[in-house]
This record gives sequence, C-alpha cells and structure tokens, in this order.
Amino acid sequence: MKPNKTFALIGTVALTAALATVLRTAPPVARAEEPKATDKTTVTYAKDVAPILYAQCASCHHPGEVAPFSLLSYQDAKKRASQLTAVTQSRFMPPWKADSHGEFQDERRLTDVQIATLKQWAAAGAPEGNPADLPAAPTFTAGWRLGTPDAVYQQPVYSVPAEGADVYQCFVIPTDYKEDRYVSAIEVRPGERAVVHHVIAYLDTTGEARKLDAADPAPGYTSYGGIGVTPSGGLGGWAPGNDARRLDDGVGILLPKGADIVLQVHYHPVGKAEKDQTKLGVYFAKGPVDKRVRIQAVIAPALRVPAGDAHYETGGSQAVPANVTVLGVMPHMHLLGHDMTVAARKPDGTQQPLVSVPDWDFNWQSTYMYKKPIELPQGTRIHLTAHYDNSVDNARNPSDPPKLVTWGEKTTDEMCIAFVFYTVDSEHLTKGIAATDVPDIGVGGKGSKMEKMMMLFDKNGDGKLDDAERTGMVQFLQDMMAKRAGK
Repeated sequence: MKPNKTFALIGTVALTAALATVLRTAPPVARAEEPKATDKTTVTYAKDVAPILYAQCASCHHPGEVAPFSLLSYQDAKKRASQLTAVTQSRFMPPWKADSHGEFQDERRLTDVQIATLKQWAAAGAPEGNPADLPAAPTFTAGWRLGTPDAVYQQPVYSVPAEGADVYQCFVIPTDYKEDRYVSAIEVRPGERAVVHHVIAYLDTTGEARKLDAADPAPGYTSYGGIGVTPSGGLGGWAPGNDARRLDDGVGILLPKGADIVLQVHYHPVGKAEKDQTKLGVYFAKGPVDKRVRIQAVIAPALRVPAGDAHYETGGSQAVPANVTVLGVMPHMHLLGHDMTVAARKPDGTQQPLVSVPDWDFNWQSTYMYKKPIELPQGTRIHLTAHYDNSVDNARNPSDPPKLVTWGEKTTDEMCIAFVFYTVDSEHLTKGIAATDVPDIGVGGKGSKMEKMMMLFDKNGDGKLDDAERTGMVQFLQDMMAKRAGK
C-alpha cells in the first residue's frame, strides 16, 4: 500500500484507538434563590475552601500542569479569591462540558453550595482560619497525572515551522516485547502544547512503518490521514483537554508482542517556530484481562458547513456489532462545533442516552467514562446529531469572513465523530474465548469500504484526497443521504 493510502477518516477514527482523557463545563443553572454556603459567621480557607479546591481544581492547578497557576496553598487561593468567585459563579470553571447528572467518572462539577461557599469566603476577605483544620494537600508525580508509568517512550525533537500547512509527523518507536501485553492507560505529554493539535499512538506489527521512517531523512516521516500503512491497532492518544484515566480491572487495550508504536503528531503552526518532543507513558494492566477494549466510531461523513450558517445540522448512525457493554464515549469536532448528542436506539425501540455536550469547546475534549457501563444488545443503532456555527458571531471561527468548511484533518477543517469504547459480552479471554469476529473500528485494510471510497474520489491517484476531491466525496455522500431520506 502506498503511503497515505488509508483515507483521512481512518487516521482519525483510530484517533484514540483508545483515546483516554479531560475536562469540561456546564451552562448556568437558573435558580429562584441563591443557596447559602453555611450558617456560620465566617467561612475559612482551611476548613471550607481548601477541600473544594483540592478535590475539584488541584489536578490541573498544580505546578507543571496545563492550568496557568497553582491552587495548592492558601496564598495561591487568596490572591485569586475574586477570580475564583467569578469563574465558578458563571460555571466557566471547573471545565466540564457534558450535560450530566452524576453518571460519569471524575465529574468536575461544583454544587450550588460549594459555589456559594467560595463567594462567601471571598466577600469575607478570604480568611485563612485555623491551620489545624487544613486537610492534607493532594500529591502529584512530577510530569505524570497517573503516577510513574511502567514504560516511557518519547519521539525525537521535531522542529515545527512558524507558518505553513499543518504537519502530520509519524515517529516509529519499537517496543520489542516478547509476548502480548495489555495496557490499562496511556498518558500523552505534548512537549509544546501550543502547536500540538492531537497525538495518536498507533500500532504496527508489519515493519512497514519502519521502512517509511528509514526513507525519510527528517525525524520520523510525514503522513496525512493516518500512518501510511494499515495499522495493527492503537493504544490511544491525546487531544486538548483530554486527561489520562485508568481502565477498570479485567479490561485492557492489546499491545501485541513485537509491535512498533507509531506516534502520529498533528502539528498546527502558530506564527512562532517551536520545538516539540512529545512523551508517551504506558501503564500495564496489573491483573488478568478478561475483555479487550474496542472502539466503535459513529461518523457524520457528509459534512459541509456553509459560510454564514449559525446552526448547521448533521448526523450519522452505526449498528452495534454484537451484544456489547459500553464503557464511555468521546465526541470530536473542531472549531466550528457547537453541540453534539449521542444516543442508542435498541431493537425494541427504547432510547438510551449516551452523552450530550450542549456547549462544545475544542480546548476541552473529554472521554466520558461511565461509573456503571451500559449494556446494548446486537441490533442497536447508535445515533449522533451535531450542530456547527460557521457565522461571524462565532468567536472561534478561524475564517474571517466565514467560508465553506468540509471534512478534513486540518484544524481549520471540520469533523463529526463519536468514539464509543466498549467490550464484547461473549468474550472471556481468561477462559480462552476471544471475540475474533468483532474487529476494531478504524483498522482498515485492502478492499475495505474506506479504501474503495478513496479510490473512487482520488482522481489524480496520489494516494490522498486534496480539497477538490474531498469536496466531491462529501457532496456525493450528502446527495446519497438526501435520496435515502426521500428528499
């Protein structure tokens, strides 16, 4: 297969072939009466405020993390007391984008009483209180949210130009394990976050990626829309705001013996030359793994957002391949995204909500993992509906004036995907029962639908779709969907 022969969708559909991680926000909640923080005369940092900040803010607000300042000490919090009141009253912080009611793990949401407590503390002059009341501060491993990884891999230093087109650079990292391993989590640490759009850890057991790397004199090799070869699977990845999280005991992501990790890093020049050296931390499953995590990608391929349209709607659906248990969902759009809703319709007609993100923000992309996984029978269809704002009123719109935007991997293009993470109910690896008839989504191959689509619209035969070819494909899909709907 030629480099880049895999259509751009496959590259991003593997975009997280277990993408694990992040933060979010919720719209303000209307209240008839503002709740009171406490009946006490004085709210103090030590007794009332520190427990809130330690539990809901410190994971980002500590030295070396993405937040611009720390909130681990009284002095840190005191000088920002008014700011804490403003961002929590508006519910801009803590960032949690899903419209949820306690069903997801690690929800970063403050109760009305907690928000009122912060306001009352700031209004009282931010008193410290008795240091004896202060709970133990959380501890963190420098550079790693999940603690010290079992293995750390890093790419060579790569120079990102100040200007020009987006770059998709692939770095081949051998693992040399003599037996299959199962991964509980990965943690991606971009070296220079300003220029990193996303990172995907693909797997290659064929050695073909090594050949592409050897043929390119630069560190790694360039490949748009995937890694230039059919991947053997994936470990996961990173997108802005996506935090690392461990899988539950008994489930894991397969790392085949002898596999190469192919780290694809999507760089977006920002007007200043930068150097990046992204790291990948791997955490192995500690006990027996009975089920392998797979991904279902629900896609809206006929994406064509007209200039000036403030409420463009699109959608898609995908059949569930077997009786499965859904572990979580990750929505993915770019800068024009406004909202996305994902729900399952079971064979008996009942609806099962999966996730709703009413206020999409490209900078806070999360993998929403359930506290209680959701069982879906074979024959269920998972549907997504999404809206885009391509108007001048969208402050995130990268084009001024707005222009037609279609599907593509560039930051200024758009996408519409919901990655559904699941296990197959019939699979029991500890008993030697593997669900070999349920392939991972995104692992395309010769003769696959994606390759056929690529061949149909790749008019110049260069192994990739340019803007005109991609526009033709999107229009074809849009016309086909309209005909099926009877329009």
